[in-house]
Amino acid sequence: MLSTTDAQERASALIARARRAGADAADAVYVSDASESVTVRLGQLEDVERSENEHIGLRVFIGQRSATIGSSDLSDAALDELADRAVAMARLAPEDPYAGLAPEELLVKGALPDLDLVDPKQLSPQDLRALAMEMEEVARTYPGVTNSEGASASAGGAVVALATSHGFAGAYAGTNRSLSAGAVAGEGSAMQRDHGWRSARHSADLLPPAEIGRQAGERAVARLNPARVKSGPMPIIFDPRVAGSLLGPLLGAISGSSVARRSSFLLDRLGQTLFDSAITIHDDPHWKRGMRARPFDGEGLPTSRRALIEHGVLTGWLVDSATGRQLGLAPTGHAARGVSGAPGVGGSNLFMSAGTISPQALMADIKDGIYITDLIGNGINPVTGDYSRGASGRRIVNGEVGEPVAGFTIAGNLIDMFAALTPADDLEDWRVINVPTLRVDGMVVAGD
Repeated sequence: MLSTTDAQERASALIARARRAGADAADAVYVSDASESVTVRLGQLEDVERSENEHIGLRVFIGQRSATIGSSDLSDAALDELADRAVAMARLAPEDPYAGLAPEELLVKGALPDLDLVDPKQLSPQDLRALAMEMEEVARTYPGVTNSEGASASAGGAVVALATSHGFAGAYAGTNRSLSAGAVAGEGSAMQRDHGWRSARHSADLLPPAEIGRQAGERAVARLNPARVKSGPMPIIFDPRVAGSLLGPLLGAISGSSVARRSSFLLDRLGQTLFDSAITIHDDPHWKRGMRARPFDGEGLPTSRRALIEHGVLTGWLVDSATGRQLGLAPTGHAARGVSGAPGVGGSNLFMSAGTISPQALMADIKDGIYITDLIGNGINPVTGDYSRGASGRRIVNGEVGEPVAGFTIAGNLIDMFAALTPADDLEDWRVINVPTLRVDGMVVAGD
């Protein structure tokens, strides 16, 4: 894995090769990552893994024609061939009236922001094993747990560099640390599984391994002997670990590519009120130590915090340069880029504003409802917003969380669900999508 300086220089050198080969314009992206993980089960070492990946991608333009090509070979000879092949491919490609680099005047100027993405503390395989052993010991000795699915601890890092032929060159690095444990409760056909986990850029931001193990055991035992539920409309409470899934479709629906294809359920909702006026949802690529923090986007444009929903109102679309030209909009700094293919649109760290009441108060008036802790499948229609997913969780009776329930689906339409959504005050800020406990009234449950 190259240093950020060497990675930036390598990407810039590939651009120079492309220009010499005949490209009118070009950009190059370098991505590398390395990780180590240790897994234990039943108190014994089960697996040790190390992986390293390094790729570079080149996109070239011949007029309105373009081609993208990538390689894991970074030698001089391989990059010479890469540039020649990319230019030859572009000459044969169809014209695209929206193709091109980002506007030069919008490129990042000056120093990149320091987002504190690199943990200087190194974790050895012995360190990782000790963390995994502690997690699993707590999980498998939790009262009611009958078996272990193991525990894993991992540490890794990545480097991203981007260079363009019209003046941008930048790079950044980041580390990642992760802990996870799985537990099994019950016997035979009555067995139930669940897990605990936490990821962070810095080791100091992880939960103690004993807490991860406790969560795994507690959650597995809480799922034992689930009851069935009757069909009908009822209020639903989403636990924070699944509530964030409601914002994924929102991000897809406000992507410029979805809007340009007219395949978004929010197509005619720009500037309209979608949520309660107390709700704001923002995207923050500059959140320090954020798992998706980034100092520039996939086209070399500056990134910044942006309100996607402000006081309940949809504020705009997220666009890269190509979809911006198609829609007549300026790019928003949300281009996401891999080593193959043209940039698309992607968010960073999402946050929904917290409510003003506790989760207990949020469900206090529910006589018969469901507290969702697990969602299954992805039954979401991005064009209509229709929503239907398998689920499990616990019954809510007279404002109290009761017996476990499973084997049912919940359904609704995202437009109606957003309008009926009420957040609690328990927002945490460690996930990629950060939301508090959420209540949605009027959903349809399909059970017995």
